[in-house]
Amino acid sequence: MANPIVIEADLANASHGRAIIDLLDEYAQEAIIDGRPLDSAVRDSLIDRLRDHPTTCIFLAKEGDTFIGLAVCFRGFSTFRARPLMNIHDIAVTPAWRGKGIGRLLMQAVEDHARTHGFCSITLEVKDGNEPARQAYLRFGFEEGKPGDDATRFFTKRLV
Repeated sequence: MANPIVIEADLANASHGRAIIDLLDEYAQEAIIDGRPLDSAVRDSLIDRLRDHPTTCIFLAKEGDTFIGLAVCFRGFSTFRARPLMNIHDIAVTPAWRGKGIGRLLMQAVEDHARTHGFCSITLEVKDGNEPARQAYLRFGFEEGKPGDDATRFFTKRLV
């Protein structure tokens, strides 16, 4: 491995936009995620909609000119701590780069950003069965709720 770096994405930069779409499309096609490519309407509108969403914060991992991973995050707010929080919505590393520390680099960039801006926590959710991701998050210092405590389970009601 040469020297991968992580940068904050600039959604006005066309190469960053293409990288975000391509990496998310690759990620979406994995069986544990969705098992199919992004819909063409999503590919066509995603960057504009992310740019319009006021809490978007995206990090891109790259090696040279090749984008190899991303963390799509959204800023939230903790009413119980009266401080902002960061939610990692998607984190993905292209398969050829897995197991080489890229996910850790991305998570560290998110944490550094959150600490610099006074955020109180970083949140995420993991799909059942995604044991490699679960273990990576635990190694990075995330805590997992145990049955019977106040662990949050995310629910979804699809509207479209």
